[in-house]
Amino acid sequence: MRLIILGPPGAGKGTQASRIAEHFGIPAISTGDIFRANIKNETELGKQVKEILASGGYVSDDITNAIVEDRLADEDCASGFLLDGYPRTSEQVTALDAMLAKSDAPLERVLELVVDEDAVVGRLLKRAEIEGRADDTEDVIRERMAIYRRETEPLSDAYRERGLLVEVDGLGEVDEVTERIIAALS
Repeated sequence: MRLIILGPPGAGKGTQASRIAEHFGIPAISTGDIFRANIKNETELGKQVKEILASGGYVSDDITNAIVEDRLADEDCASGFLLDGYPRTSEQVTALDAMLAKSDAPLERVLELVVDEDAVVGRLLKRAEIEGRADDTEDVIRERMAIYRRETEPLSDAYRERGLLVEVDGLGEVDEVTERIIAALS
């Protein structure tokens, strides 16, 4: 199964992505995790990404597309994958379409976690406290939300027009949300 999971920062995409991937036996590919690993290892990419994320921005399409294309070429993606955090822009959608066309392996579903913005801000501030995430201040979170609404929300409409979008309520207990997702994708 080839899937994308969409939703604003803090909607629970990472948590649900790993559960969905396990259920369907496919890798969960998180661009955020790839970026954080590069930051931790202080790679050249990591240094660039750290500066961008600290300001609340998103990493450029060129960098992100190259990372995703490289990852999708790995053998474990042959039978499917779940993309978390990608695509975020219409340019990335176009790039992903081109990548998948090369292998004649189109997307099967696009899952969107629908959540209340204020609930998500509270969730992210709590996560920042627990995990010590310096990039999760309220100002940065609100800026990410604005960028999400402006750049990524329109992707929902595009995927809805293609008949691929499945919307699921992302608020509630983790297990309840997982059950709703599995039911919606089955």
